[in-house]
Amino acid sequence: MDAITSSRMAAIDVNCEYLGIKSLQLMENAGAGVAGVVREKKPEGKIIIIAGKGNNGGDAFVTARHLKGMDVTVILIGKKDDIKTQEAKHNWKALEKTSIPLHQVTDPAQLPALLKDAGIIIDGIFGTGIKGIIREPESTAIDLINASGAYVISIDVPSGFDPDGGDFDKSVRANLTATFHKMKVGLLPATAREYTGGIQVIDIGIPPDAEFFVGKGDIKPFMERQAGSHKGDSGRVLIIGGGAYSGAPALSALAALRAGADIVTVAAPKSVSGIIASFSPNLIVHALSGKRLSVNHIPEISRLIEKHDVVVMGMGLGTSGETVQAVREIIPLCKKLVLDADALITGLFPVDDIDIIITPHAGEMKRLSGVDVPVDNKDKADFVRDFASNNNVTVLLKGAVDIISDGVEVRANMTGNAGMTVGGTGDVLAGITGALFARGDALSAACAAAFINGAGGDMAFEEVGYGLLATDIIDNIAGVMKI
Repeated sequence: MDAITSSRMAAIDVNCEYLGIKSLQLMENAGAGVAGVVREKKPEGKIIIIAGKGNNGGDAFVTARHLKGMDVTVILIGKKDDIKTQEAKHNWKALEKTSIPLHQVTDPAQLPALLKDAGIIIDGIFGTGIKGIIREPESTAIDLINASGAYVISIDVPSGFDPDGGDFDKSVRANLTATFHKMKVGLLPATAREYTGGIQVIDIGIPPDAEFFVGKGDIKPFMERQAGSHKGDSGRVLIIGGGAYSGAPALSALAALRAGADIVTVAAPKSVSGIIASFSPNLIVHALSGKRLSVNHIPEISRLIEKHDVVVMGMGLGTSGETVQAVREIIPLCKKLVLDADALITGLFPVDDIDIIITPHAGEMKRLSGVDVPVDNKDKADFVRDFASNNNVTVLLKGAVDIISDGVEVRANMTGNAGMTVGGTGDVLAGITGALFARGDALSAACAAAFINGAGGDMAFEEVGYGLLATDIIDNIAGVMKI
């Protein structure tokens, strides 16, 4: 069965908003769907809905409204003024205009009397975002639900349960879980049935486009950072480039810094290292002897690789024979690797035990694959997926619509504009990809990087039109990652 993680589901929710589908509408669909599940049970007794202060509670409020004509009572765990989201607040206010009994509970001692004689309890305390120790009064509420003897229906996931299959403090033990859109990975194991009971997946109107096209939700995981983080925790990126050119590796390095990497080092031939260093005092530049990357540099580069999380290689290297051979010998030394431009040489793949992202344009993809890239987007998506699968890489194929695949899943990115045909935009993309790859998996990093690079270009285009430069995109990276 197709299943997704909680973080992927959160991204899809945000992407729906990006596509114009309001979260309030999704909440309405979710609550209506749960109410439909309840009606299928043909309940004759008292229905108690226990709601939390987040969007799971909002789904519960909608459910109550759709159960008109039944004996329904709603218990909010907490005060209405503490409801966390505008959507949930909206639906609480809608309930206040009905005749449905509403209770706000801050003292667990109030709960036993309110739950007495419940035939069905609808659990909407916590959704997929809960982690850690359950506090009061929610902790007692979960215990009382489990001891009630009522038929329990949990909204999306049983409250307290980890939807990704991790450890948890305590959880509601439901008879039925009505989960939204797709199965959650933590609900799949047979051992989860102790908490979920039966599982019913409810369609809440999320279109396939919200999963296929990259959106703002895909960059959200890369915008978070622990308060106690130290230098280097958010990524150390090694850029290997330059020799034939100096600007390309500098653009990649600056983009990686703007995308959140803590430390970016550029390893470049001495002939261009000074020029690269002059771009910004924020860059660490390691000068390699000579004018071109060669196999003589490999011991030195090997030591640098050990100190970095991700290597981004290819920008401005040139294609001399000694450089091409050096690229071939450097690749097996890496753990995570982004290959762009001059490092996209034939006969490299597949490579075992290395996590690789390649960022070709159509011409480079033809060189790697030996065939023309299809023009039709569906055929192109199949082509990219097959190449990624056969060669054990993640492909970010640049174009008017970027196609991204890890060989299993295929995504597309629509940000960007014709002004981005200017030189250097691909170097910026490679740097962003490396920075994100240091903090996440290959597919997620490639998708988010494509979106950020294109959205940065769109912001620049609004200001300067076809006069935009690659550096304008770099200047907009931080702005994109705050939206």
